[in-house]
Amino acid sequence: MHNDDTTSPISHFSNCHVGIFAQLARMGDLPALLGPAAQARKIADQSLAFFSTGMYTHHSEEEKDLFPAVRASAQAGAERMKVDTLIEQLTQDHRSLEKLWESLEPGLRKVSKGQDTTLDVATLDAMVQRYQSHAKLEEQAFLPLAQSILGRNDNHMAALGLTLHMRHVPAFAAHI
Repeated sequence: MHNDDTTSPISHFSNCHVGIFAQLARMGDLPALLGPAAQARKIADQSLAFFSTGMYTHHSEEEKDLFPAVRASAQAGAERMKVDTLIEQLTQDHRSLEKLWESLEPGLRKVSKGQDTTLDVATLDAMVQRYQSHAKLEEQAFLPLAQSILGRNDNHMAALGLTLHMRHVPAFAAHI
């Protein structure tokens, strides 16, 4: 029994080292995690700066300037129906994307400040996928049609508006 009494404290100290070794290993992983954490903060901060104002301005310019100019210059019949259908879809997309953004924004603000949070991955994925689809619909269907309609019109202000809009689109898309 005397032997057990002397080895027991040693065994206790040895077991304490298991926790120390485990924490040292975790602490050793910390430098590798700092880069991704900083990148997450940077992306969240850039997204906030970009979408919090840029998206609304972009949508507003389309809805108040571009869409009405194209609609007014479209020929009655099939062309105007096509324009109206596209404008309705794009406007609905704007509202849907804005709602998605508004639900993501609080979590992104926490990420940008390095605060603990969980992002709704399904909402984030939906925003990315829906915005990509929206931008493709604009670029592949609406903007070429708008250019064709406004290009045959003497309304130089409408054509100028389209030119200005298209000038902003690449800068907007480049940040996505």
